[in-house]
Amino acid sequence: MAAVIERRTWDVLVVLTAPPHTTDALTTVIRLAQAVLARDGSIRIWACGYNTMLTQNSLGETKPADLRGPADPAPTAATLIRRLLTDHKGQLGWIACTACSSERGARDHLPEVRLRSDARLAATIAAARRTVYIGGA
Repeated sequence: MAAVIERRTWDVLVVLTAPPHTTDALTTVIRLAQAVLARDGSIRIWACGYNTMLTQNSLGETKPADLRGPADPAPTAATLIRRLLTDHKGQLGWIACTACSSERGARDHLPEVRLRSDARLAATIAAARRTVYIGGA
């Protein structure tokens, strides 16, 4: 008898393709993740395009000071994502598309980030109860 592989099911999958610095798509995804997690749900985020740059170790912990509050260091996107992943192990997953990462030279992702080929997107969608697509063509 062949072994049966049990696949994990996630409550929500967000496919994020919108450019991260032209709209508030990233903050929308972060807030959506926080809302799902606050309800003890599980969520995966599949980052495509330039969103693969958001989880680079090279971003460091903080970004240049906000002129409205220069004494308060602002966390980078990588820091925010790492905190969410660390605080919600097993409930939150962040995936960086390997094709998009390769095209952009994004080779040094946070260790918590999973790298997946775009060929696995359909299986990832199938493993989610709901899929939300945020982005453009």
